[in-house]
Amino acid sequence: MLVLQYTILTFVAITATAVVLTRDPARQAIGISFYGLVMALMFFIFQAPDVALSQIVIGAVALPLIILLALTKVRRQEQAQQEKKEKKAA
Repeated sequence: MLVLQYTILTFVAITATAVVLTRDPARQAIGISFYGLVMALMFFIFQAPDVALSQIVIGAVALPLIILLALTKVRRQEQAQQEKKEKKAA
């Protein structure tokens, strides 16, 4: 069991580092979803299944969804502002 715990802790460290080093926000959202799943697996291995279920719902589904929706809204606003500037210039 100890080997499994060390292995999952290594995976947590690797996925966290990958999320931090990713520069594209959309890819970060996908990476944080995967990180949430690895964290849920870690909680399950450390015998906290209730925390693992919460982590799946929040960390692997809700948080990445909110991030992606926010990115979409920001990009739409940027496009609308750019279109306004182009219309003013023309």
